[in-house]
Amino acid sequence: MEKVNQQSKRSRTYGQFCALARSLDLVGERWTLLIVRELLPGPMRYTELKTSLTGIATNLLAERLRTLEANGVVERRLEESGVAYALTPWGMGLREPMEALGRWGAPLLATGRGDDAFQPRWLTLALPALLAGATVPGPVEIGIETDGLLMVLRIDEDGPSAFVRPDDEPETVLAAAPDVIVALAAGGISIEQALALGEFRGDPDVLRTVFAAGEANAAPPIPPTTGG
Repeated sequence: MEKVNQQSKRSRTYGQFCALARSLDLVGERWTLLIVRELLPGPMRYTELKTSLTGIATNLLAERLRTLEANGVVERRLEESGVAYALTPWGMGLREPMEALGRWGAPLLATGRGDDAFQPRWLTLALPALLAGATVPGPVEIGIETDGLLMVLRIDEDGPSAFVRPDDEPETVLAAAPDVIVALAAGGISIEQALALGEFRGDPDVLRTVFAAGEANAAPPIPPTTGG
């Protein structure tokens, strides 16, 4: 039995003295980075994670959380609502590489949502990633409303960020389907097209300021595949 366990443990590592390989040893398994994505906006309870991660088995979620906790990526916190899972400071460091991966994969969203699951909170990672490099003369905020959730998209001297801020709605708000919001941020559609497909209130100049970077940094098309 001990020999089998050792072999099983070894099979879960690439066995390479390389930072990328060792990172993948830790977070490269199925569902792991999606759990991190869920926790980037803030702590969540186990039941909330299970609901948001459509399709994950209960025992697999528990196993992934135990592994992340044992390796210092996730920690448990006692809150008024009970025990919640949160990223440690080291775990929060995954935001930058995950945003980069999200930018790289943005062209894969061109086919639309289809029957895929979607949670509005996922845009708190996607929007800053797609608008990376955006600069404005001064801090600017816009509300993004999609699938019943209102989030705040802010650009300041530190770049773009997105978060949920209850009871404090920006004066300028764009409400639209997730496909429209993602396409606008990725530069796939123009601001005028987004306005025609959604609802808007506030200052249109603020909207143009925020999403100018999306139009300038339009994601490249997916390279064509060749048949074998």
